[in-house]
Amino acid sequence: MRFIFVPRHPPLSKADIQRGTRSDRAVCIFREMYTMMELTDFDKRLLNLLQGNLPVCSRPFARLGEQLETDEEHVLERLAALKREGYLRRIGTFFNSERLGYRGTLIALEVDESCLPDVAAAVNRYPGATHNYERAGGDYNLWFTLLTVSQEAEEKILREVAALKGVKRAMSLRAKRRYKINVQFKLA
Repeated sequence: MRFIFVPRHPPLSKADIQRGTRSDRAVCIFREMYTMMELTDFDKRLLNLLQGNLPVCSRPFARLGEQLETDEEHVLERLAALKREGYLRRIGTFFNSERLGYRGTLIALEVDESCLPDVAAAVNRYPGATHNYERAGGDYNLWFTLLTVSQEAEEKILREVAALKGVKRAMSLRAKRRYKINVQFKLA
């Protein structure tokens, strides 16, 4: 079983926040990122361990505590603080979605700038939508991955998203070959 640390990726740029042009929930999330607490050395060590293999046992956080020379309660307190401060979104397993019957697709959207927060929020409401982020430097400015149980389900969601106000174009980019990349963010 593999567990990972996942940083938040809000769909707005820092410049948008500084201009104060938007006042929706996504902006509030982004502001939190720029006023977060400083990571302690302990926090960095904890996050580094979480990106590896979390022990599969009845008390994995106690085992992490042993490795970090502290107790389970302290580990859980720090994880709660890291989540509250936006450093940690979730702790969970990665499953091979294809073996479980799901199909993954990368979706690229061209969205009017003024509609971007609303479209991003609508995309986030789909249970299979992940990694939703704004990308500058091209026509397609909102990208997300989508897991569905069938091609029909994928096409239905894509039609719904393409019909949202402000969406000019939508493109589905199915993978031809799967590469497994183990990404870890080494914290000093």
